[in-house]
Amino acid sequence: MTSDRILETRVPARLDRLPWSAFHWRVVAALGITWILDGLEVTFKGAVSGVLQLPGTLGLTPAQIGLLASGYLSGAVLGALVFGRLTDRHGRKQLFFVTLSVYLAGVALSAFSWSFGSFLAFRFITGCGIGGEYAAINSAIDELIPARYRGRVGLMINGSFWIGAALGAGVSVLLLDTGLFDVDVGWRVGFAAGGALGLVILFFRRSIPESPRWLLTHGYEAEAERVVADIERAVEARTGCVLPAPEGAPLVLRPRREYGLRLVLRAMVLRYRARSVLCVLLMMSQAFLYNAIFFTYALVLTRFYAVPAAKTGLYLLPFALGNFLGPLALGRFFDTVGRRQMIALTYATSAVLLAATGWLFAGGLIGAPAQTALWCVIFFFASAAASSAYLTASEVFPLEIRALAIAVFFAVGTGAGGIAAPWLFGTLIGTGSREAVYHGYLAAALLMLVPVAAVLAFGVRAERKPLEEIAPPLSAED
Repeated sequence: MTSDRILETRVPARLDRLPWSAFHWRVVAALGITWILDGLEVTFKGAVSGVLQLPGTLGLTPAQIGLLASGYLSGAVLGALVFGRLTDRHGRKQLFFVTLSVYLAGVALSAFSWSFGSFLAFRFITGCGIGGEYAAINSAIDELIPARYRGRVGLMINGSFWIGAALGAGVSVLLLDTGLFDVDVGWRVGFAAGGALGLVILFFRRSIPESPRWLLTHGYEAEAERVVADIERAVEARTGCVLPAPEGAPLVLRPRREYGLRLVLRAMVLRYRARSVLCVLLMMSQAFLYNAIFFTYALVLTRFYAVPAAKTGLYLLPFALGNFLGPLALGRFFDTVGRRQMIALTYATSAVLLAATGWLFAGGLIGAPAQTALWCVIFFFASAAASSAYLTASEVFPLEIRALAIAVFFAVGTGAGGIAAPWLFGTLIGTGSREAVYHGYLAAALLMLVPVAAVLAFGVRAERKPLEEIAPPLSAED
């Protein structure tokens, strides 16, 4: 429904001129902590892959282990599409409570799996929740964080997944120790504890307001003004300084409560076609790389390096730390050097290093510690690259379709590049052939090179720019 009412507002400019404050730290903590929990849960699932093949547990095959990851990713695709559309329609805050609840239910139910089929179903539910989280959380982050910090914060929050991954790797060593827990008990305790810990996040999220930008475009300008005024008062009270007046002309909008699917598709397919192609390529290549390597690394350790299943977490721990340090160290350069240059650099470097590491693996020239060290270096760059894909999809489209855009490109990228990857690599590892696995690594490296030319050709210079300048809202008046 289109409104005849036109409003002028400086709310976006007021948000972007804010200094970094306790409010922004709350946003980072309350929303980023979900990725920590997700990293813990997913890494724990990867670490228990070897244990789940034992007769005393679910007795799964390598191919079934890969299918579990594919089921999780299939749920993430569906959840992203469904919840992404609802996030744009009903708001960021309402949906990031719903999506987290779905996610936690799937994690908790996984602890009570009794067969491959039941575990697959619960992993699918978990994926549905996390897919919705990607859309709701990344939208809220972009719309609440000042433009000059948006790149590094986006990378840091998405990269915080790997803090959880490091915790998951460490926890797995404890819970999979048969001296402490029965072989079929420890892994169940891990999933149950993850579900219980996630309830704390619901409490923290109560302090995060609805996005003022979303409120404006949907006709709730009074609420948007109230939210921004509350933030400004808190910042001035904490700093003891009066905030400067926002710069630039006011934004002119014609709010509407709903934006039809035809309007959404016209923006994504016609007006921003080049950006859509770029996002697909970025998402697809990083999804294949991560889902191929991460979900099956425990299988590589047990099959080719004879690492005991209960000890794979020791190798996943440094791998996870390398993944977190990449976005943390490189994130600020996405705001200073520029998006296009850094995206191209991280994707290309990841591809070259992966191909070289695969060659060393195929020739039997490295052991488990050396390969883990090489993975740490590769994913120092690849983690920043993957986080930049989500950052790009979330900031280069109009506000009214931001969550859906994230969802669509996550779904397309994961569907095309990620869902089959765990099953494919599980099958390749099952052959026992290093050469076969190397060919898979080489395919992942070549896919990582594909977006490099695209981002240099038509990547968006979004660093330090207001969201409304990168992509004017659909409700904006010329």
